[in-house]
Amino acid sequence: MLIETYPYLTDPAGQEHPLEQALTHIGRDVENEIVVVSKRASREHAHLIRAGLKTFIEDQASTNGTFVNGERLLGKTMLRDGDQVGIGEVLFLFHDPETTTRETPFPELEVNPSAGEIRINRQLVTLSPKEFALLVYLHQNRGKVCSKDEIGRVVWAEYQSGIFDYQIENLVRRLRTKIEIDPNAPQLLLTMRGLGYKLMGKP
Repeated sequence: MLIETYPYLTDPAGQEHPLEQALTHIGRDVENEIVVVSKRASREHAHLIRAGLKTFIEDQASTNGTFVNGERLLGKTMLRDGDQVGIGEVLFLFHDPETTTRETPFPELEVNPSAGEIRINRQLVTLSPKEFALLVYLHQNRGKVCSKDEIGRVVWAEYQSGIFDYQIENLVRRLRTKIEIDPNAPQLLLTMRGLGYKLMGKP
């Protein structure tokens, strides 16, 4: 007999809160399925909605807002395994047991050059200026092979005498540790042997 597993939240004390119902209420009121002990939490703060294999969270016009991975929620959004949900001063962690039975998901990369922000699976990633410059250039040329010479001219524009291959290889290696799920088996930033590097993914 198959045992049904449910997504769940863990609170700061490590207690698990299974999302067994299609609709789970979370807030300060004791009538909620998940009670948040915080003066900054509204009585009925947010709803957790299960739809098939997906789980969504929706703020219920709370006074202080609902936060997912540090960003205030606007409307309804889908939760992914590992997302942080902030309600009041309480930070929950969302777990999706089904994730472990699926293939490793392709990393979701967001590049916002004007804001200086990089996100992997909606989590902010901190990059050095050179790492940021490299990723922005590769993102602008997504799906195309970028040679080391091209990368050197763009990322190290201040140097006229040229850049050594090892400097580019080290920079790529450092960038992979920050954007790849497994840097030793990259999915986003691929080495095209003898040609250069290519950033993969959907535009």
